[in-house]
Amino acid sequence: MDDKDLNPDDFNADDMHFSEEELEAAMAGFEREFNEAEAAKQQSQAGQSDDESDADDVLDAARSSLQFEDELQGLLGNRAKTAVIITRLTSPQLLAAFCQISDISAQCVGSEQGAVAILRNLDGDGPEAAAKDITTVVSGMPVILAVNRADKLEATLYVEGESGQTFAPPVLFTSTASFVEDLMLGITDLDGLRDTGLTIVDSAGLDHDGAMKVIAEHTRFGRGGSAIE
Repeated sequence: MDDKDLNPDDFNADDMHFSEEELEAAMAGFEREFNEAEAAKQQSQAGQSDDESDADDVLDAARSSLQFEDELQGLLGNRAKTAVIITRLTSPQLLAAFCQISDISAQCVGSEQGAVAILRNLDGDGPEAAAKDITTVVSGMPVILAVNRADKLEATLYVEGESGQTFAPPVLFTSTASFVEDLMLGITDLDGLRDTGLTIVDSAGLDHDGAMKVIAEHTRFGRGGSAIE
């Protein structure tokens, strides 16, 4: 049948309207579908929140595991709890530069008694290797390496890449900044030092060219050779 053959008079007006019961049923259906969609949406959001919470739990567990492993190795003496290189340099920036060119990762802290490098590599003989490297690269600069392994403190003089005289901790601490003893005994940490307002320079913040520039700024040349200020 063609549209032209349709006669409007053939339709009853009542056929064009819903009854009240049909309208209520339709509205009830719409409401049910809306509620089901909202419930599904909330469930999905809750699932995402649970996933994020699970991810946070996994990260926390991983951090706790690493911290426990570090503490265990520290108790066994396989990893130092703390290790610092003590110098007579007046500038933590200069010490950080020396650490950088010696491939040593450290946070260098300034003090009136001399800048101190807090070493990051505490595994095995990492601290001893750092003391050898920096005194080999910076020839003529003696340093003292202080290490806490398994709650046993050791302090050793290094010159020209070789270890030498050892010092009893009480003797060492009388000639160093007070924070050195606090660090070695675990009384404070790097964050605590920052809170006191000490100048701290990260060797990782310098590249080789930047380190050489710092060294040049602190070095003066004369007839007698060069000297570090």
